[in-house]
Amino acid sequence: MVKIAPGTELRDGLERILRGRTGALIVLGFDRGIEQLTTGGFPIDIEFSPTRLRELAKMDGAIILSKDLTRILHAGIHLVPDPTIPATETGTRHRTAEQTSIQTGYPVIAVSQSMNTITIYVDGQRHQLEGSETILARATQALSTLERYKTRLVEVTNALSNQEIENVVTVRDVATVIQRLEMVRRISEEIRRDILELGVNGRLVGLHLEELSTGAGPSLSVVLRDYANAARRAGMGDTIVDINQIEQQLAALDSPHLVDLGQIAILLGFPGGASDLDHHVEPRGFRLLSGITSLPQHLVERVVQRFDGLQELMAANVDELQQIEGIGEGRARSVREGLSRFAEDSLLERYR
Repeated sequence: MVKIAPGTELRDGLERILRGRTGALIVLGFDRGIEQLTTGGFPIDIEFSPTRLRELAKMDGAIILSKDLTRILHAGIHLVPDPTIPATETGTRHRTAEQTSIQTGYPVIAVSQSMNTITIYVDGQRHQLEGSETILARATQALSTLERYKTRLVEVTNALSNQEIENVVTVRDVATVIQRLEMVRRISEEIRRDILELGVNGRLVGLHLEELSTGAGPSLSVVLRDYANAARRAGMGDTIVDINQIEQQLAALDSPHLVDLGQIAILLGFPGGASDLDHHVEPRGFRLLSGITSLPQHLVERVVQRFDGLQELMAANVDELQQIEGIGEGRARSVREGLSRFAEDSLLERYR
């Protein structure tokens, strides 16, 4: 998509074709496989330029570019892909583009004169290009939504921290944070796709996204490491839940299921789903320890393994922490002070 983003020479040439009310069929790459599908036309092997692409599109037949898009290799080509390849398109030009892309693996672009659209076929997928103004308006609206999502994520994450310190966390609290993290991830991905399509015009959108992404809550992985097997530790099941599998299942949830906290509880290993939302759970301590920047991740692992849950870790003194391999007096004090600071912040929040 970067190769045809606004601001590129190829995109300029495609838009010139559109403005000229001309259709086109353009293959982005050439090898023996492509050559076997071609008849007629003629080789030209000239340097690529938007104006040349526009002029050659006035003729019947496909245009073939080099893979790096620096040269126009052939024009006026008749493409004959395998007609038995399943295709969703019905129009001759678009059907040829889809089948050629599937058969050769190269991206193929179809410019429709009648519909005034640009469609690219790649990896078996169809994608219709939109104008920069349309994409920019959508991205701007998505950034506004992301800002609201981030605010809510920060709120529920801070609430979870306080509940962890006070040992009053429920499955509902955890599911809410996971839900918000996934919502932020999804809309961020949508914006990144828009930035990719905007090309050079997406620079400011990218900067805004980067700004909003800073401090947008904990990573999903550390939350899952704290709670993924909480049901098993609580004796509510024997199944060991795989964190990577949870992330994949979470990403696969459609919107109605994502807003259902009971569905997220099931992914965490709570078989009762919504009926288990008020069940008490205790974190292992990964998330809070990850907030202590002076403690490397491999030492976070050792500290968590040493204690049976966050409450036991919170009660540990410097001497007990020093008994862990790799935790000297300095790091032990950093951990102790960091956890005490979390507890103090929780206390202040309660009386605010």
